[in-house]
Amino acid sequence: MSDALLRDPYPVYAKARETPGLTFLPEMDAWLVARDADVREVLRSPEVFSSANALRGDFVPEPSVLAELAKGVGGAPVVVTSDGAAHQRYRAPLVRGLSPARVAAVVPFIRERAESLVDAFASPVELIGAYARRLPGEVIGRLLGLDPEHVPLAVEAGYRAEELFFLPVGEEGRIAAAREVVALQHLIDEYARSRREDPRDDLCTEMVRALAPGAGPLTREQRAELVSNLQNLLIAGHLTTTALICTAVLHLLRHREQWELLCARPELIPDAVEEAARHDAPVQAFRRVTTRPVTLAGTDLPEGATVLVAYGSANRDEARHDRPGDFDVTRRARRHLAFGHGVHSCPGAQLAREQVRITLEILTRRMPGLRLAADRPVVMAPTLIHRGPEELWLTW
Repeated sequence: MSDALLRDPYPVYAKARETPGLTFLPEMDAWLVARDADVREVLRSPEVFSSANALRGDFVPEPSVLAELAKGVGGAPVVVTSDGAAHQRYRAPLVRGLSPARVAAVVPFIRERAESLVDAFASPVELIGAYARRLPGEVIGRLLGLDPEHVPLAVEAGYRAEELFFLPVGEEGRIAAAREVVALQHLIDEYARSRREDPRDDLCTEMVRALAPGAGPLTREQRAELVSNLQNLLIAGHLTTTALICTAVLHLLRHREQWELLCARPELIPDAVEEAARHDAPVQAFRRVTTRPVTLAGTDLPEGATVLVAYGSANRDEARHDRPGDFDVTRRARRHLAFGHGVHSCPGAQLAREQVRITLEILTRRMPGLRLAADRPVVMAPTLIHRGPEELWLTW
């Protein structure tokens, strides 16, 4: 795996958009789909481009890691890796649980927690540890119905799950990560069984009702399915938002005139959220696999071919966006693909938007002098799954 590609894929994207047909990436063992129109074609055709391998990792777990994972409860398909009726079954409770009304109801909690976390800032502050990991974790934990004391474990295990498959942490690192993931699975399993006996108004109960209707103890298969999908929701519900909070703040402070414009004109903040998502998509790409021979962008693909659908590249396609490489909060960037497109579009997109919006409102109002710490260079993490900096030090 190319470290340079993972930390900055945009030069590769640009070259691929200029090259006729699709570009094969040996390090990804996949055909790169880089242009907006081609990405949309793939996402509109789930019957041809299956999501079965959407979460295939960049690193293959060793037998010792798989032995640890075998002690868990998950292993079932999830919404991101399913097609057709199975996908609709997994997605339906997420759409209900993350409805506009549910999101609106949690906004006061988001604002209260965001203000409280900013209250604790001291210059310099590392934004990821002090804020960007904590807020989304607390929010998705509240929606799921987790006890507050369990949220830190759940958040940390979510990052360990990313390490398992997408970060170069070595065998010992993956073994340690697998143990934390298994601990999270057993915790989620306890919640699922508890909600079976004592339903509540939360996402955990919504999932139990949808995936295991009826009464009586949950079967092993039902538990595995519930744990897998609740774990996926928990991880997607905070890692993606954490990444977007960080890159939004990063690009605003790197483009000082944009930050100052936002401080002077807070009505632009919703547009700034969209521009941040377009300019540096939190999830850069997902894999798809062809279910039959197909021609895409003039390239003939056999059945079973893997394509890497690059949302991050499509969002900088000159054929779709004017001045796509510029970061401009006055842009009306509403037709980007940062949250997907079609049947697999992100059901939690509005929840993520609200958290970034509230973050920018608070920071621009309370800390207009915020700056990147000059002595702490920003280094992007080597992954396309949740693009963001490894650390983000700020001062004022």
